Amino acid sequence: MSAATRAILAFGFGLAAGIVIALTDSAPLRQVAAVIEPVGTLWVNAIRMTVIPLVVSLLIAGIASAADSKRVGRMGVSAFAVFLLLLIVAAIIPAAIGPSLFEFLTVDPSAAASLRATTGTATTAPAEVPTFTSWVVGLVPANPLRAAVDGALLPLIIFSVAFALALGRVAPARRRPAVELFQAIADTMLMIVRGVLALAPIGVFALALTLAVNLGLSAAGAVAFYLAAHSGLLVIVIAVLYLVAVMAGGVPLGRFARAALPAQIVGFSTRSSFAALPATIQGAERVLGLPPQVTGFALPLAVTTFRINQGVSWVVGALFIAALYDISLSGAAVALFAATAVAMSFSVPGIPSGSLFIMAPFFATVGLPVEGIGILIALDAIPDLFKTVTNVTAHLTAGAVLARWSGGRESSIDEVPGRTAVRAPPDVGAPAADRLGAERSTGRAP
Repeated sequence: MSAATRAILAFGFGLAAGIVIALTDSAPLRQVAAVIEPVGTLWVNAIRMTVIPLVVSLLIAGIASAADSKRVGRMGVSAFAVFLLLLIVAAIIPAAIGPSLFEFLTVDPSAAASLRATTGTATTAPAEVPTFTSWVVGLVPANPLRAAVDGALLPLIIFSVAFALALGRVAPARRRPAVELFQAIADTMLMIVRGVLALAPIGVFALALTLAVNLGLSAAGAVAFYLAAHSGLLVIVIAVLYLVAVMAGGVPLGRFARAALPAQIVGFSTRSSFAALPATIQGAERVLGLPPQVTGFALPLAVTTFRINQGVSWVVGALFIAALYDISLSGAAVALFAATAVAMSFSVPGIPSGSLFIMAPFFATVGLPVEGIGILIALDAIPDLFKTVTNVTAHLTAGAVLARWSGGRESSIDEVPGRTAVRAPPDVGAPAADRLGAERSTGRAP
């Protein structure tokens, strides 16, 4: 049984048990639930414990190694520009639609107050959101160690990127031991993460039990609403990506759909963008006729770094947890989540629910309980199917746009009689994700 299956089953059992306790209102059973409740908090704290050392070490090791290889040139810069533009578009959609959509999710105020009491979040007042000026100024940490202590992940990442770029310019003999040290730290943290994920059924059961004890039957309806809203917004993003491929990539709609379908099927069935890469490259070459610099470099780069679902998942997750706990999220807070999701999307670790792991520090920023992260991880299996399809579609869309920017595309195999050869996909390395056995969109991506 996969880890995701175990987690979703544990969540279901916890939800069912909590609903029974809420309906019977048994004092002894409520005492048992109160004893189990801290287990969920302990598991979420274990998640938070891994975030900063994992992300920092992965960033420094990865960027310094890339700087050593000197492989990122004009195509790399163009690719990241396209990725960034698509990320912004995808983040705007849930930020614009999500708040109105989640107004339909109503939770009994007294039940939400009881749920807040279990996390120490006792107020419904909107959290103070920094102004744009203070947010920009805060991106450069005066003290990186203080940023790490305070859980200010985005400034810490900016410092880490600057450190890694500088390390890449150090003489190879001096650089190599430092890169190996940070890679060793990253590998060690990934082992710890594997242990934390192995305990997911226990932590998830405790979180679901606490949720259902306080919300009763409405917990099941809230979960169903979240799954439908999350998946539905991802489908909207997929539709927008088709339009971008047609309008910005110059690809006929039917041809793009034929090129994307095999990779989408593989991605949906495996929940892995890496597993869908061969089918993505084949569709790009055989159907769309994309040039080698796109299929051999840009598409593997996209699979490694480009997770367009991030903006949707972060905004929807924040809105869902805010609704569960009856906490008001201002428009500025939603915009902050969308902007941060775009900025953080390139640093998501290649682990199951990796994007949800690094959300924890930002929940505290807008006054959301970090216990909500555990709930989102437990529910991630179903949205993850749509996340992967969204990411795979975005990779091919980015390839089509890049091909047009870089001087056009070759004739597709459909247009050249007798052309049947397909270039073998490059060997794309994703050691961290492979060691953990899978890469989920978010993605997995994540």
